[in-house]
Amino acid sequence: MTIHHPSKRRAARLAVAVTLALLVGWSGQAVAQTYPVKPLKFIIPFSAGSATDAVGRIIAQAMGEALGQSSTVDNKAGANGILGAEAVKGAPGDGYTFLVTTSTTQAANVSLYKKLPYDPVKDFTPIGKIGETGFILMVQADFPAKDMKEFIAYGKANPGKLAYGHGSSGSLVSAALLGQMVGLDFLSVPYKSIPPALTDLLGGNLQFAFADVGNAVSQMNGGRLRGLGVTTAKRAGKALQVPPIGDTVKDYAMGAWFGVMAPANLPADVKAKVGTAFAAVMAKPEVREKIAGVGIDVDYQDSAQLAKTIDAEIKKWSGWVKAANITPE
Repeated sequence: MTIHHPSKRRAARLAVAVTLALLVGWSGQAVAQTYPVKPLKFIIPFSAGSATDAVGRIIAQAMGEALGQSSTVDNKAGANGILGAEAVKGAPGDGYTFLVTTSTTQAANVSLYKKLPYDPVKDFTPIGKIGETGFILMVQADFPAKDMKEFIAYGKANPGKLAYGHGSSGSLVSAALLGQMVGLDFLSVPYKSIPPALTDLLGGNLQFAFADVGNAVSQMNGGRLRGLGVTTAKRAGKALQVPPIGDTVKDYAMGAWFGVMAPANLPADVKAKVGTAFAAVMAKPEVREKIAGVGIDVDYQDSAQLAKTIDAEIKKWSGWVKAANITPE
């Protein structure tokens, strides 16, 4: 005959209760600690040395620190940012892969291509906007024209002889729009990004190129290239010596922006955590200083604001592409 001692029964029940409590507590903790548990990857759709690359590396490092994980940068350049955008579109929506995006990939390509292999709205989750930049018309130091008025006159005196390189939608549309507005035909030469176009400009293979402010200022400081005008309505913060093209060509104004996107269907809790980290990063004075240092004017927007910006920018770039008389590829 087996006698069950009451104290043993109580101890057994207590053990079960403790086990259940631990399991419940552990599962709750597991949910809270699930993200992030591994390194973050930031895909940059343009080559090393580009403005997107420069700002992307700043953001990748800061976001890794904010979320307590290491971060890597992967440059997938080519096809005007399409290769990088496709890579992020196809990645799991788990908060470990991000696209350092631009107005090229998220807005302009809609009008520059007849068929895109991704939808800039439906295939991505906006995280936030980083900032904006303009483009500076760059020529060699010994180019005959010393300002925009002389550049236009030189172009009209030498029809069909001005070739420009472009490595983003901004650099392409900047030149094509100028040509349309002043009645000049330029020869267009495509590159994977802006730095190689500047290399060919330095080598004498091109007559001009539009470069983002950061790259333009680096070259201007080197003394081998000069900036004649900036595409934005106001002078750029890092290049106050360069006047707006709009001062010479009435109503000429355009610019580009940068942001961070994740694949579609990002879980709400992960999106919230990433969004909070991004806001904290963008509020740090040292991060803002670094961003300004690469020629980008900081303009933080959260996820909802960036979504609205993208809708508006798709329409805006459509207008610019039509005005520039660019035929979609």
